[in-house]
Amino acid sequence: MMSGIKRKKCTLVTWRLIVWVLLTNIMLLLYCVLNPTQVKIRGPQKDTCPLSMVKFMKNNVSSQSAKCSPAVNIMFMKTHKTASSSMLNILFRFGEKRKLKFAFPDGRNDFFYPSPFLCSQVKDYRPGDCFNIVCNHMRFDHQEVAKLLPLDAVYITILRDPVDLFESSFHYYHRAIPLTWRITGENKLAEFLNNPQTFYSPEAFNSFYLKNLLFFDFGFDNNLEADDPRIMSGIHYLSKHFDLVLIAEYFEESLILLKDKLCWSMEDILYFKLNARKSSSVSRLTSELRAKALQWNAADWRLYQHFNATFWARVEAYGRDRMKQEVNELKRRNDEMKAVCIEDGGAVEAQNIQDRRFLPWQPVGESSILGYNMKKNIDPRFRTICEKMLTPEIQYLSDLGVSLWLTTLWGWFKDAVFSWT
Repeated sequence: MMSGIKRKKCTLVTWRLIVWVLLTNIMLLLYCVLNPTQVKIRGPQKDTCPLSMVKFMKNNVSSQSAKCSPAVNIMFMKTHKTASSSMLNILFRFGEKRKLKFAFPDGRNDFFYPSPFLCSQVKDYRPGDCFNIVCNHMRFDHQEVAKLLPLDAVYITILRDPVDLFESSFHYYHRAIPLTWRITGENKLAEFLNNPQTFYSPEAFNSFYLKNLLFFDFGFDNNLEADDPRIMSGIHYLSKHFDLVLIAEYFEESLILLKDKLCWSMEDILYFKLNARKSSSVSRLTSELRAKALQWNAADWRLYQHFNATFWARVEAYGRDRMKQEVNELKRRNDEMKAVCIEDGGAVEAQNIQDRRFLPWQPVGESSILGYNMKKNIDPRFRTICEKMLTPEIQYLSDLGVSLWLTTLWGWFKDAVFSWT
């Protein structure tokens, strides 16, 4: 009887794997055939956003201060697994409120990632078009991005400790990475880190999620050795092009620096933590495994060390006491909004979210990402802002008019396959 159960289970797993491979190939075919942006078009200088548009694009934003005007031209390089979804919600709300022009993808929620970014991936793009905000996932290419924005655009990104990022990425993506399917045992992450070369190939499908993901997101080679001089060249390149690099572990401090840099108000940076994982799904790494994760992600570690140092230099320049006061004020305002908006004051597991508008996108094969329930009897004055602060990325993009048919189709496929078990 036991052998029959095992055979049945093995057959189910085999069929699930076969269907998963078929559906993955179908989606890849759809991405390649139905998205015309694979053709690389590098136009002349006239393709860039003209200087004459800068003043025109600021008309919808009034000054918050006698000293400066709020920045409206912003490039946010959205990196993976770095609290960037919370940052995106802030940008969506700021831009929507002021009727700013977003450069959005077409058919999906990213700019054909992991392909390098091209202007032609922007919905309805025409050479010379100008935008205020670029913020969806992409593989960064400054030359292409710069064509979309005025010269006064502020370039911002966010980094996270490479060990925590690797752990989060491995958890979130490993079922979509064929390299990891043959890892046995309960602690797949530990087995991978103990012998990563056994389960890794640079050319394999989705392998970039397993090594130096930050470096890959910024458009660099994620397989460089730790002492390769191109790592430092890449870091200098980013230092040249990014005006502010936020640090996920110090998100409130990062937002205060952002507010100061962009001349925004405290109201502009209020947020709820989006796309957080339930604690039971987080792998607790030993010091030995953490060291191995750093060694494996050496390029990301050097990148993080460099910009962590520049971050704290900015904090010192801002003033430690002043920063502490501002962070306390931000936390106080956020707590007020939680009391107004969120049922029971905190995040809940996916199966307990009552309204699908607030259900975040889940990784393949599980529901580990938390979301929120909005209070039912909210003061009408706060209903709209509560809804927007609680809305996950995919739903917010739809609300802003972005077609997400490919993303929706992919979500239906992955949920259909893994609902069998």
